[in-house]
Amino acid sequence: MYAVVGCGECRALWIIEGRAETSQCPRCGTTRGYEKRRKFVTTEDENHARDVRASMLAARAGHSDAFAELESFAELEDLLDDVGIDDETYLRESGLDADEVQRVETEDSTGSQSREEILREALRTQQTPTAEEVVEYARARGVPPEYTERALEKLAASGELSESQGRYRLL
Repeated sequence: MYAVVGCGECRALWIIEGRAETSQCPRCGTTRGYEKRRKFVTTEDENHARDVRASMLAARAGHSDAFAELESFAELEDLLDDVGIDDETYLRESGLDADEVQRVETEDSTGSQSREEILREALRTQQTPTAEEVVEYARARGVPPEYTERALEKLAASGELSESQGRYRLL
């Protein structure tokens, strides 16, 4: 169940899903019990609740006529699928190989490590490595040396890494 509710303090309108004991106004933070909140509409259809809230906001702003010309949220969402270009065309027109991007995304989702994870692994697995050793470790795993050098500086500046006599250690 969805309910369009209002705040008695700041007049904000929002949608509550379900029936929590209390709700907090997203604008002013006032907390009230569900029973004490003014409910303008309760419905099983989320899109209906969204339409009612949008209609109320438009009326407050004096744009009821313009709002009446718009489609419902459900119809607008359906129209989004027909707008713009598909991902493959976007990648191709950007000069990228869509198949290669798909391969990399698949690798990433199956457990490959991020650059930062590789850098931290280099620091954990090598006993007090030098910057050159960390860079070489990361380079062998596809991390650009420039990234590694910048990341080492940032980790040291943030206190997550100590550097002594050219050797690094995670803290």
